[in-house]
Amino acid sequence: MKKLGFLVNPVAGMGGKVGLKGTDGSEILEKAIAMGARPEAGNKAVLALEELKPLAGNIELFTCRGEMGEEVAVRCGFRPKLVSIGAPGSMSESPSPSRVEGFGQGEETTAQIVSGPADTEAAVKIMAEEEVDLLLFAGGDGTARNIFNALGEDANLPVIGIPAGVKIHSAVYATTPRKAGELARLFLQEGELPLRRAEVMDIDEECFREGRLSARLYGYLFVPCAGDLMQNLKIGGVTSEEAVLEAIAEHVVENMDEETVYIIGPGSTTGPIMHKLGFENTLLGVDVIRKKKLLVADANEKQILEQINEKPAKIIVTVIGGQGYIFGRGNQQISAEVISTVGKDNIIIVATRVKILALDHSHLLVDTGDDPVNEMLKGFTRIITGYHEELIYKIG
Repeated sequence: MKKLGFLVNPVAGMGGKVGLKGTDGSEILEKAIAMGARPEAGNKAVLALEELKPLAGNIELFTCRGEMGEEVAVRCGFRPKLVSIGAPGSMSESPSPSRVEGFGQGEETTAQIVSGPADTEAAVKIMAEEEVDLLLFAGGDGTARNIFNALGEDANLPVIGIPAGVKIHSAVYATTPRKAGELARLFLQEGELPLRRAEVMDIDEECFREGRLSARLYGYLFVPCAGDLMQNLKIGGVTSEEAVLEAIAEHVVENMDEETVYIIGPGSTTGPIMHKLGFENTLLGVDVIRKKKLLVADANEKQILEQINEKPAKIIVTVIGGQGYIFGRGNQQISAEVISTVGKDNIIIVATRVKILALDHSHLLVDTGDDPVNEMLKGFTRIITGYHEELIYKIG
């Protein structure tokens, strides 16, 4: 029997669609809930754990009660052993699956959120003491940082992150939730996959909300390697490319029409577009433009949907350097519903050739949290790389 540690940070990603750029701290969490945010990490964790169903009879799964893992595990057909955080080392069997039917759908889900960083760190320490073979966790950079704090720099326990947060700069995450489960299955089946040290990064959320990016390397954790299932560390742009960014902005603004609503995603590549229109851009947020006027700055999902209601609309996004994502990393306000409403043909991707050529895989990535939308986005697309310059590239 293989031992799998499994953890879910139930608040991870809740601030994304409402434009809060994270949920670190109780005040921000309360604000997110007040703005209508709903838990999403559990449903992303389900996508990963479903990939492990074929091994259910050969896996001893350790997790925490309720939304920190038990509900997802039971929903996927596992009978987990529960870690009792209040009494370290104490274990119990999970009850019948029927009691968590409809997880994530009811009104009481939000009210039941009680976990915090201390709970995560305590649970990880217990799982390490139980000598689990692998730790599979759902969250964002804050969760990865908590796990690093619990394990320490010298720990050799392999981990795989299920991307569920707003900030996912760290290299400990799989490219999508399903890929996280696929990699976990390969590792538990074969047990001989190579390991590498992956960076644990986190940023200052307060600075992030003010449009300033302050990132820090906290340490390294071991992750399994297999193909392109794990994402890379996010890297920044190069200041010497200012002229290229200006040319991209000129091309985009020149081709804007008066009636279309433009949803402009975050990033230093899209910033010059806003500047050419005469506005300060929300570097780490989403702005909405129509008739070359600013409709909403730093918009959340609800505000975007309100603005595009029955109007022609286009989405302008860039590529995350080093990773290749165009959706699902730092721009969750542009949700699967927004993308479906706008349509694939109305997505404008902008990036420098240097950024594209620096990617170590031959396709762009999407992780909208909605499989049909991810599938819809697949295929070849155009990337604006300069004034009247384009590349044809594949979305995988």
